[in-house]
Amino acid sequence: MERKLVLRGVLAGGLAGLVTFVFARIVAEPHIQAAIDYESGRDAAQAALDRAAGAAAEAEGMEVFSRAVQANVGAGVGIVLFGVAMGALHAVAFTFCLGRVGRLRARALALLTASGGFVGLYLVPFLKYPANPPAIGRPETIWDRGNLYLVMVGCSVAFLVAAVVLGRWLQARFGTWNASLLAGAAFVVAIGIVAAVLPSFGELTANVAASGHRATETPLPLTDAHGAIVYPGFPADTLYSFRLASVAAQLLLWATLGLVFAPMAERLLLREVTASGTAASSASDPVVGAA
Repeated sequence: MERKLVLRGVLAGGLAGLVTFVFARIVAEPHIQAAIDYESGRDAAQAALDRAAGAAAEAEGMEVFSRAVQANVGAGVGIVLFGVAMGALHAVAFTFCLGRVGRLRARALALLTASGGFVGLYLVPFLKYPANPPAIGRPETIWDRGNLYLVMVGCSVAFLVAAVVLGRWLQARFGTWNASLLAGAAFVVAIGIVAAVLPSFGELTANVAASGHRATETPLPLTDAHGAIVYPGFPADTLYSFRLASVAAQLLLWATLGLVFAPMAERLLLREVTASGTAASSASDPVVGAA
């Protein structure tokens, strides 16, 4: 049965990824393009400053894939594959929790695990390291940023699992409601400590050397040798809109995954229970068994 559940999770994840790609293509892509346009304009302004100062301008790298391919084929395949992976992971989590987190119906449990996936894998790490569009982030800090984000995701998921176990352990003594509140508070405290200890992206060594101590890597206005602004800083509206679209896309992905997987899992479990009951009845009835 576990394989059947995972297969249904993969199918639900693929559909969720497809729906999310359509949403991202319509809502998020304009903000991504705006960020790319900003980056191109800033690079051109920086090249002009370099030429004026007598320095050699940095050569532009060759574009392997066109912007149209990246925005359509690349993004589509990537988001669908991500949805498939999250669907399989969600099905595994659902199977693990089945029968271990109280007497919940399959539909309710599927929605609960999907909510946990959204919170643990995306929302909590987002609060510390929010998603950024192109033009934000220095190339030399990409590995540090990636590793810090993975640490945040790993701690979030581990603490979420620990909170579920803690809630089950406290349930007999404090009741379901109070145990859930205590476990949730423990999760918030634990992940809050991790978020406070981990450095912000603006505090990475390369960023401090270039821009001083700041909270983020958001580009500041570009100035010339006299301190005059020759190109503005990254638009706050573009950054806000991109991050809002990112949260909405992830919420749509996990909501679609949970809503699609829930009825498929419930039907499968009902069929398994019915088949088991029929087999048990046949084995205990010699007449039916002989037939």
